[in-house]
Amino acid sequence: MRDHPATPLPPLPAYDDAQRIARAEAFRAHMGARRTVRDYSDRPVPRAVVEQALLTAGGAPSGANHQPWFFAVIESPQARRRVRQAAEAEEREFYETKAPQEWLDALAPLGTDPDKAFLETAPILIAVFAQRRGGPRPGDMKKNYYVTESVGIATGLLIAALHDAGLATLTHTPAPMGFLSEICGRPSDEKPFLLLVAGHPAADATVPIAALDKKPLDQIAAWV
Repeated sequence: MRDHPATPLPPLPAYDDAQRIARAEAFRAHMGARRTVRDYSDRPVPRAVVEQALLTAGGAPSGANHQPWFFAVIESPQARRRVRQAAEAEEREFYETKAPQEWLDALAPLGTDPDKAFLETAPILIAVFAQRRGGPRPGDMKKNYYVTESVGIATGLLIAALHDAGLATLTHTPAPMGFLSEICGRPSDEKPFLLLVAGHPAADATVPIAALDKKPLDQIAAWV
């Protein structure tokens, strides 16, 4: 018997099994069309779209419901230029001095390099931060738990929401990412998790053929 306040679970949709299967197949096909995009148009994205996607991400499950995430939306041309300059500096050092050959070989089929023009062209950059301390109420400074897992789930929902709105996305993880904290004015107890690029793909956008290879079900799951 639970001894904490609770409320009844809202009813789930009353689908029959055939409907559930059809919906699962349709969603799989819809999300299966998602691709990481590196070529963007500068066409603006309505703020309401981003806000609703962020609210979707904010509804993700999290350790103790502490919601240990913060999303900084970077949209001014000046800020996006600063992000690009800082990210490219880190990327050049990575490619030239830090990356092991095995990692460079793995990246080669995807055609990535230190040039990150998309960081300045795409209209929306979302810096995702993980919070070491916080809580569900404003001003809370409790220890957060399962931070990486919680922020990862929220980011996945954010990507899905943006794709469902017809936008392209790209996850970018320059290392180190401390410049994001400075540009976004975030406190020292938050750690940059990743940078999510979002917007309309350029008219001539392409994706590497190698990126289309996805593992089949029997290689990613098992029933035990």
